[in-house]
Amino acid sequence: MRRKRFHSVRVFSGVHPSRGAAGRCLSHPTGPDRARTKECRVKRLVAGGAVAALITAAVVAVVPTGANATSTVRTDRPSPSARAKAEHTAAALVASRAPALHIGKEDTMVAQSTISSTGGLQYVPYRRNYHHLSVVGGDAVVVTDSRGQVLATSSGQKYRTDGLSTKATVSAARAASVAKRLVAKQARNATPTRVVYALGTPRLAWKVQVAGISTKGEYTAIDAYVDARTGKLISSREKVAYGTGTGKWNGPSPLSLSTTLSGSTYSMKHPTITNFSCQNMSFVTLTGSDDSWGNGVGTNVETGCVDAYFGIQQENSMLSTWLGRNSFDGNGGAWPIRVGLDDENAFYCDGSFGCPSGGMQVQIGHNTAGEWIGSLDVLGHEMGHGIDDHTPGGISGSGTQEFIGDVFGAATEGFANEPSGYDTPDYTVGEEVNLVGSGPIRVMYDPSQVGDPNCYSSSIPNAEVHAAAGPGDHFFYLLAEGSNPGGGKPTSPTCNSSTVAGIGLQKATQIMYNAMLMKTSSASYLKYRTWTLTAAKNLYPGSCTEFNAVKAAWTAVSVPAQSGDPTCTTGGNTVTVANPGSRTGTVGTATSLQMTATDSQAGQTLTWSATGLPAGLSINASSGLISGTPTTAATNSVTVTAKDTTNAQGSTSFTWTISTSGGGGGSQLLLNPGFESGAVNWTGTAGPITNNTGRPARTGSWKMWLGGNGTTATENEAQSVTIPASATSATLTFWIRIDTSETTTSTAYDTAKVQIVNGSTTSTLATYSNLNKNSTYVQKSFDVSAYKGKTISVKFLMNEDSSLQTSFVVDDTALNVS
Repeated sequence: MRRKRFHSVRVFSGVHPSRGAAGRCLSHPTGPDRARTKECRVKRLVAGGAVAALITAAVVAVVPTGANATSTVRTDRPSPSARAKAEHTAAALVASRAPALHIGKEDTMVAQSTISSTGGLQYVPYRRNYHHLSVVGGDAVVVTDSRGQVLATSSGQKYRTDGLSTKATVSAARAASVAKRLVAKQARNATPTRVVYALGTPRLAWKVQVAGISTKGEYTAIDAYVDARTGKLISSREKVAYGTGTGKWNGPSPLSLSTTLSGSTYSMKHPTITNFSCQNMSFVTLTGSDDSWGNGVGTNVETGCVDAYFGIQQENSMLSTWLGRNSFDGNGGAWPIRVGLDDENAFYCDGSFGCPSGGMQVQIGHNTAGEWIGSLDVLGHEMGHGIDDHTPGGISGSGTQEFIGDVFGAATEGFANEPSGYDTPDYTVGEEVNLVGSGPIRVMYDPSQVGDPNCYSSSIPNAEVHAAAGPGDHFFYLLAEGSNPGGGKPTSPTCNSSTVAGIGLQKATQIMYNAMLMKTSSASYLKYRTWTLTAAKNLYPGSCTEFNAVKAAWTAVSVPAQSGDPTCTTGGNTVTVANPGSRTGTVGTATSLQMTATDSQAGQTLTWSATGLPAGLSINASSGLISGTPTTAATNSVTVTAKDTTNAQGSTSFTWTISTSGGGGGSQLLLNPGFESGAVNWTGTAGPITNNTGRPARTGSWKMWLGGNGTTATENEAQSVTIPASATSATLTFWIRIDTSETTTSTAYDTAKVQIVNGSTTSTLATYSNLNKNSTYVQKSFDVSAYKGKTISVKFLMNEDSSLQTSFVVDDTALNVS
């Protein structure tokens, strides 16, 4: 019996709230895949000029090996139109290799799940591969509005990786030994993997995941990157982040808890937040014969679960109400809380290598009095690490991760707004739980009160992560409350003696969250300044109040202006069109270019126009996408203009050289023949027309990928054309590439037919199968002159059996008449 296999290895990262950093977990199937399910492709449908799309709920990135390997695994589902437009625009931008993304000739960009925020904002994240190796720092995000117009991009990578050798001269064993020196005792490591380390000048590296006991006697897990040519440690990231929180109990009682009843037994398992429950340290969910929990004693595990459970419910409501986020992981789920850690601490861990057994989790420890510390800002902080982990770029680095956790702790306290005597909104961390007997461990309005820096300096990125939170905590308080808020709230000294006006906790949290949705793995204080300014401009179009408050708060904590910072004006706005550089193309080969522009006044709708485009190309006035099939060889001087609703406009000029194709003369009847405009002009099964990198396009980024399912499936795509009666000849051509996991040399299990449908009559021009596999594209040609004067449909029809995939990939179609 023929069978299919998947191999997977996970990339880990974890977090503890008071002493460390954190990371993220993605699943990377590796090895030769023997089958590929329908979920293995990103499939987008563009119909009748309006974009409709199928998007994915989950992504499993694949490292392809061999001709039959695949590159992504996704679960398709219908998408809102704003998301679909964002994905289509982002795909076109990536396909055009926008300079801001630093895409090299041998890079592949793999789209991740799109994140929708308030106000219609959409964030389309990408990860990057180079020769099938993951690129650390290669992640990027494209931000659009509800119309699919690009508002901003962010890229973790600054330099292209062109020409980098992927051959290691340092062994994996040697790299592992270097990495294990970072752990004091009980060091163990996962199998090292080759990656490209691109946070700086790109170089080949070994990624080594190590775990054990640190010099402080705490559990630790680290991602280490060792130069694969010199054997020197490049960098390391702590993945189990420790922290503490405030408060001992929430109130007033009784606290309302949403629990689950099964038969006659109640359990602390949430009925709507997937995977969330409160457990003891044996990983057993707490149960009872009634729905009354806890006894008010802080050393009681059940009471600790009551506080933790209530805190999760409050933060979940805050995420939905203030941020429009679907729970902690963005998809309606979270992870268990475990009360009973024998440590004056708490931590978040994502469940991969180095994490304590039991999968993704938050563990809650105790204070010096033995009381469990699951209060609002402890849980808000720890779950904040998880939210950071489940947004683009993974857990923030360069000293920013703990301040991000503190932001979510403060937001949860503020949203719950408990009365005096409980965990009130106070912008302090640890003041009530008194973790080690010395009061708060961080003070957001004046970090210097506990010995942390109020102001940013070049030493912050390398400082101990909790001390490094000082400038970020200070910034957030100034943004939310200001330097002299009044109303009994504490004043906050600024580093430049300025006075800063706050905009409120909710707006400040929204800006921080939307900045996180632009995050890449190169996160830093300097990047967060740019991202928060961009977020403020996008969230509050037509107003510069919020933007100016963000700018003033960063300046007040000495984070300097950056070259990538946007500007904001409410009058006399300007439009700047990004120059794509010189372009080339070929007669008869479809092409596309996504133009982008920035407007100094947010919220503006741009109208696009162009002069001097190569014959056969046109620009979409709404989206700025240039597409089509060039018909004439020439060097063209192109000028593209974007105008907003105030009539402010900007232009850019560049050359576009079209060379001859060497064949296929006459008029070309098929529209969108190279599929670079998505599924426009083609009808049939949703999905085969795709820019997914699991199979290469012959030219451009889009192609028709039929099959590749590994299950029983039928797919088809067709386009109707009318062949003039005056034509002297008519020729259908296309290029096809076939790969298969079938091993037979005699049986055609999977087939693809090329057909002409003329009214009720269907004629098959050719049938291809798994027996016709070829590793490169081959051009096919058919005389269809017999259909002169008739309207016909050119149809591609694929049938696949129950197992072992065959992929029929078609590109650069044409129906030439003369």
